Amino acid sequence: MTDAQAEPAPPLAPGTRPVPGYEILGHLARTGWLDLYDSWSEERACRCVIKVLRPDRRDDARLRGRLLREGRWLRTFAHPHLVRAYETFDSPEPLVVLETLTGETLSHLIDRLRRRPAGADVALLGVQLCSAIHYLHGQGVLHLDLKPSNIVVDCGHAKVLDLSVARPPGVAPAGVGTFCYLSPEQARGGRLSAAADVWGIGITLYEVASGDVPFDCDEITDEPYDGGTAQAEDDKATGGRDDWYPQLEASAPPIASRRRLPRALAASIDGCLRDDPSVRPTVPELAAALAAVLPGHRFRVVPT
Repeated sequence: MTDAQAEPAPPLAPGTRPVPGYEILGHLARTGWLDLYDSWSEERACRCVIKVLRPDRRDDARLRGRLLREGRWLRTFAHPHLVRAYETFDSPEPLVVLETLTGETLSHLIDRLRRRPAGADVALLGVQLCSAIHYLHGQGVLHLDLKPSNIVVDCGHAKVLDLSVARPPGVAPAGVGTFCYLSPEQARGGRLSAAADVWGIGITLYEVASGDVPFDCDEITDEPYDGGTAQAEDDKATGGRDDWYPQLEASAPPIASRRRLPRALAASIDGCLRDDPSVRPTVPELAAALAAVLPGHRFRVVPT
């Protein structure tokens, strides 16, 4: 086995101090390029999550920049439905300190529940996602990777995670995001707008309501792609990505084909998943339509 093929170094051991003031309590997860750790903040006297490049990825300048950009954004942004970052460190290695969230990811919840959530719960989740995404768009950022594994819910309160592939509106290469959840324009490549995140909200609500995504994505990696050369090569090597996208082959089937929902809620979800981004609802329009399903709830955008 060559050095390039060797297994990456093991995660940091409990008790390790990657930067002053923080102690590793345990390893939470390893992705294609990151390690996440349950950690302790001495200054705050509380748990936190440390997000750091995997040992075999530390020399990748593109990934270093990607992690630090996400950390700077999440330190600056402040919204009740968006995860917060406490600190970002450039050295001795790029590292982001995030708040610890209670609850569970939507992907875990979907797998755990024996019955699908009520329509009102789906609509309330949608209103909260619209609120977070409306805020991000106001900061000039598209999320581009909305999916159940990037949303944590605790007692009905949702928080959006992971700005690792986020970028301003504009031209992007094909495939930015996660395969199963890409809008057609993300799959195709080209100019991306707020409509791509409307699709992300819609496909997330579709999966929460029905238990599955509208397209056949069996055996496809859930790792997000940001358009960088290094990860593209990794994906090709593992068979995780190619030029075929189901979103470009057929339209999403109506949610009514999978689950009976209130008509207005079903229409809202279907509207998000229109192939043409120009005919999808705007985020405020979608939020207002979803709020109308909830008695006494409204979503209001104050003109600037």
